[in-house]
Amino acid sequence: MSIELRHFRCFLAIADTLSITRAAERLHLTQPAVSRTLRQLEQELGLRLVDRTTHHLALTPDGLSFRDQAAIAVTAFDRALGQAPHTAWPLRLGHAWSAAGTDTTALLRRWHEEHPATPLELLRIDDRTAGLARGDVDAALLRGEVRAPGLITDQLTTEPRVAGLPADDPLAHRTALSLTELTDRTIALNTVSGTTTLDLWPAAARPASTITIGNTDDWLAAITGGRAVGVTTSATADMHPHPSMAYVPLTDAPPVPVVIAWRDGPGHPRIPDLVRLAHEVIGRTAGGDARRAGSGTSTGTGTSTGTGTD
Repeated sequence: MSIELRHFRCFLAIADTLSITRAAERLHLTQPAVSRTLRQLEQELGLRLVDRTTHHLALTPDGLSFRDQAAIAVTAFDRALGQAPHTAWPLRLGHAWSAAGTDTTALLRRWHEEHPATPLELLRIDDRTAGLARGDVDAALLRGEVRAPGLITDQLTTEPRVAGLPADDPLAHRTALSLTELTDRTIALNTVSGTTTLDLWPAAARPASTITIGNTDDWLAAITGGRAVGVTTSATADMHPHPSMAYVPLTDAPPVPVVIAWRDGPGHPRIPDLVRLAHEVIGRTAGGDARRAGSGTSTGTGTSTGTGTD
């Protein structure tokens, strides 16, 4: 037996739903057929992808790793079939939050002027790599340290950190704050696509209370609703002004690197043009550094480190 695309689709349905029953419903197959297809894939790969008990199903470490590769393969196949002859091949640029900040419009317009035959599609995807690791996009604008294997990152600039506060908060009218002044507050942490963690604070002065949210919209709602305060970068302040929100610079928080990332392997032929334009528009005053994420192997000069937030 050889592995076919149906094996990948079946495994991805299981990975998404964590249920043989729901995967079968999604694929319009019987449960035995889904179980059989999964078993065939595992036998052919020589890997156990799914741990299954009577009441529980979870991906194994091999399953988690294979999920992203399977998603890339299926996405590439579907995209190739959907690409009609003589039509433009869009370049998909992902971001998890705030895109290129105030440079977003300039980047999109410059691209349209210089590469009118290749549409640049900007997609917000609430994921640490903005869909890049799964193959949903061709490149991504990301903040903070990128550890996903198989990605190359090139630093464009850095952004200063700011505190996000309700506009009527006693600290909202300050010209600057320190992290320790937020220690007694509840901190909103975006654990899906953000990069702020409690490690940002000194070990002896970490906030005791946090709430977990999954995207920038919920982060803003938690703060403007008075449930929490947060830490983000200046790009969020620029892209998400709100009458009930105040952004105050933080004096003792390190800046956050902004990188453009792409997969280490064959990809869209216009990626080098996008990287070059991103440096011209976003990185006008910052040096860049290309490296394989997660490997520490530099393919440029300088360094690309740091943690950031939302």
